[in-house]
Amino acid sequence: MRAVVQRVREARVEVEGQVVGAIGQGLLAFVGAGKGDTEADARWLVDKILHLRVFEDDAGKMSRDLADIDGGLLIVSQFTLYGDVSRGRRPSFDAAMPPEEAERLYDRFVAMAREKWPKVETGRFRAEMRVLADNDGPVTILIDSPRRSSP
Repeated sequence: MRAVVQRVREARVEVEGQVVGAIGQGLLAFVGAGKGDTEADARWLVDKILHLRVFEDDAGKMSRDLADIDGGLLIVSQFTLYGDVSRGRRPSFDAAMPPEEAERLYDRFVAMAREKWPKVETGRFRAEMRVLADNDGPVTILIDSPRRSSP
């Protein structure tokens, strides 16, 4: 699985003009599933995001995580994270997991995040979404789950 995680002051997702998910200070995580990703990848990625130390302490060092700041987590599905433009200008999405499988894994990802942290909001899978974020820093981190030899 792949995630692009941004530290935000606030963020929200709108679908058809309606807010479907919103947070104050915290993390905005764009999450995509690739072919071959498993629940173990989802579990690893949830843990990595929830414990990502990108919030500053009193000394100005990035040593705090979501729990330390009591922040929110906004999870937005985004298959385009697997877009490959190495051969041309139009992205190929061959590496992305098919939508039906990806939705199941995404839903499991969200459920695992909610089991570990109470302040989780989401976008809507396969919807045309408008994502508005007030980036803080900006701090943006790309995270890929490790490839697993077996499920």
